[in-house]
Amino acid sequence: MHIEPGIVNGAKIVLSYATAAGAAGYTLKLGLQAIRTKGLTSLALRSLITTVMVFGFFQVLPHYPVGVSEVHFILGSTLFLLFGAAPAAIGLAAGLLLQGVFFAPSDLPQYGINLTILLVPLFALKLLASKIIAPNTAYVDLSYTQALALSTAYQGGVVAWVAFWAFYGAGFGMENITSVLMFGGAYMLVILIEPLVDLAVLAGAKSLRDLEKTGLFTERLFRSA
Repeated sequence: MHIEPGIVNGAKIVLSYATAAGAAGYTLKLGLQAIRTKGLTSLALRSLITTVMVFGFFQVLPHYPVGVSEVHFILGSTLFLLFGAAPAAIGLAAGLLLQGVFFAPSDLPQYGINLTILLVPLFALKLLASKIIAPNTAYVDLSYTQALALSTAYQGGVVAWVAFWAFYGAGFGMENITSVLMFGGAYMLVILIEPLVDLAVLAGAKSLRDLEKTGLFTERLFRSA
């Protein structure tokens, strides 16, 4: 997820340092909680897996520029449901950084912007999951409606943050508004596809319950809270 270079320039980009620092701080908090729950090794392994997956999402899955940004299949809700909030956040941050360093160095000045776009919706997704998923429900038993709600929350958050940075950086001219609307419209495809991916992945995980013992997945994947 990369907002186009040049949209947020000069002193305005300083705001992204603050938002990214806040997102990083909350990620650290989640990481410490995950260590207390399942240990450092489990967090490290899950974070490594999510980093590789995110890097693949950015480089291998279809992606194309539309308006003020690019449309990617980030699969944020999938990462959350499989690995938990902390590994998902770490993977998104690390995968984004690796992609920028090796393939898109022109995006690195916008790293704080793009990090905020990816992580803050994930934190909102975590909050929503605690509200709509009953404590006695394992993630492998989610309904399509619940998967759709989670995916919509994440992808909607991505679109909202892209729109914020676009309007903050480039104003409310008609051309910029049109570019934002084009991007938001194109992202509807992701919102339609991701819940189906989530359910397919969860169905596969349901038949592999022995993996619960490996520590490679969030404990909520196979059992209730």
